[in-house]
This record gives sequence, structure tokens and C-alpha cells, in this order.
Amino acid sequence: MSTSTGSETTAALEVWIDQDLCTGDGICVQYAPEVFELDIDGLAYVKGTDEELRVDPGACVPVPLTLLQDVVDSAKDCPGDCIHVRRVKDQVEVYGPDAE
Repeated sequence: MSTSTGSETTAALEVWIDQDLCTGDGICVQYAPEVFELDIDGLAYVKGTDEELRVDPGACVPVPLTLLQDVVDSAKDCPGDCIHVRRVKDQVEVYGPDAE
């Protein structure tokens, strides 16, 4: 299944980071500072609309449609291949290292 169809980009998506693979380069923060942030440990985390970092392993936040391309670019350009974007409805990864 292609990940570039209109239905894929309009479905509700969420993003999470595997900190075990994060290299701390901060590329994701450059692309989408509204969604990603480097913490004091030097690793990237997702953050919600409340600006709070989600530090629990596997914690996800919704991907705002207005930031979808920035989040996708972050996943594609991440040197650690640690950014995962998946559909909420079926948990299928559509961007990131495990994308179908």
C-alpha cells in the first residue's frame, strides 16, 4: 500500500520516538519544533499541544495535519531511524523504519 495517497495523509496519525535509537542530532527539532524537543539527556522526545514532553517509552502524540510534511521529513531524514509515524485507527506505521 502506498503511503502517499490522499487517504493516508488525511487519516489520524500519531508519532513516537524510540529513544534507544535516537542519536540526538536534533534534525527532528529543526523540522518540527512544535512536535519534537531535545531533553536534558540529549535525546529527542515528542511533546503534546500542552508543550509537555512525553518521556515514557513509546509515548505518542497526534500529528497535526498542518505539520504532517515536517514530521514526515523528520522521519525520513532521521539518522537514527527512530521516528515512527502510524495511523491511529489500526496502528500501522506509514512513515519511519517499520513502514509498510
